[in-house]
Amino acid sequence: MPFHERTKRWACLVAHRRAGKTVAAVNDMIRAAAMYQQPYGLFGYVAPYRSQAKAVAWQYFKDGAHPIIQSINEQELTITLINGSQIRLFGADNADAMRGLGFSGLYLDEYGDFKPSVFGNVLRASLSDKQGWCVFGGTPKGKNQFWEIYDTAQRLPQEWFLLRLPASSSGLLPATELAAAKAQLAEDQYLQEYECSFEAAILGAFFGKEMREANDQGRITNVPYDPGMPVYTAWDLGWRDDTAIWFYQVTRGEIRVIDFYAVSGEDIHTIADVVTKKPYRYAKHYLPHDARAKSLQTGKSIIEQLAAQLDIAKLAVVPDIGVQSGIQAVRMMLPRVWFDATKCSDGIEALRQYQREYDEDKKAYRQSPRHDWTSHPSDAFRMVAVSWSEVADKPPAPEVKPLMVGPENTVTLNDMWSVHDRTVSRRARI
Repeated sequence: MPFHERTKRWACLVAHRRAGKTVAAVNDMIRAAAMYQQPYGLFGYVAPYRSQAKAVAWQYFKDGAHPIIQSINEQELTITLINGSQIRLFGADNADAMRGLGFSGLYLDEYGDFKPSVFGNVLRASLSDKQGWCVFGGTPKGKNQFWEIYDTAQRLPQEWFLLRLPASSSGLLPATELAAAKAQLAEDQYLQEYECSFEAAILGAFFGKEMREANDQGRITNVPYDPGMPVYTAWDLGWRDDTAIWFYQVTRGEIRVIDFYAVSGEDIHTIADVVTKKPYRYAKHYLPHDARAKSLQTGKSIIEQLAAQLDIAKLAVVPDIGVQSGIQAVRMMLPRVWFDATKCSDGIEALRQYQREYDEDKKAYRQSPRHDWTSHPSDAFRMVAVSWSEVADKPPAPEVKPLMVGPENTVTLNDMWSVHDRTVSRRARI
């Protein structure tokens, strides 16, 4: 009831599994849409994936709004009420479908599974003209963007409504059920899913420990571009999915990641144009092994298409060492890595959340990664791990002192014998 009676524009709802977040959000949105008195009322329910929104909430909306529905569009997942207000379901995986829309209210379900950029790049502006409200809901999943919202709501109580419902105090699940869940789950899993702990480790995360260490050691900070050193890029290329690119410099055994870029649905020429317009002096662009494959659509490989805009001499293909070996290479490299916290924020969060696929039958995590929005940034970072040793600092070549005549001569007999040993074999001396 405190959630339904809130008066603040922004809200954060942190609740344990099976607490009824979705039902509460559906009823809250139906009431808001039914009571909306301005023209063109549009309310959006956004889940991490559109298919997830349909499976989880669509039937609830149809049932809950049934007495006041004017029409339903199953294809567009849109309900129009008798007062003209609309409720639409969306997926954060296709945030561009929400560009240009003006929302009167939004509910972002399982916000911790969104790409971190979705709200800032797309949804925040869509609320401005109508002064729309927004609820961020979900269950904790480490200190990601949902934790940042939770932290903001704690710091700004005058602007935010905050409701946190751990199972131990909500009273929504029987004590016997909680005891059984606690006995059957790992401690971190129970604390995360039932006790709403943001501190619990993300189960199955490949780089969770290494990324926590990077943060604790201050290696996620401001990392400026050094014009005196070359920049390298590492790519993961997708046609329908995201393309991800890391920009980094290497010096004194450190990998300084200065920038990150990801985009969905753009052609290779547009992506190359973004890369060339950045103010960096490039030494090499590292591409995945399948960049040599020719596209049936264009008849050209990725390398051939990029060569038109990027110097072909600077294009290199990273050898395919396998996903597991690549993940291990990342783990070994991460203690040397420094990240720019601002320019690489989306990529950093992807590395934190990159995790194993869960096998429902075996009730265990597989070795293979789960394919979601974190996949392409993490795959591109594997290209960094495989390629960085090629550009790592090499020891300087030994100084060769030429034999000079006059007061400037500093060559000793030992220097002469050293040079002689390197240039003349023993057999030749004999």
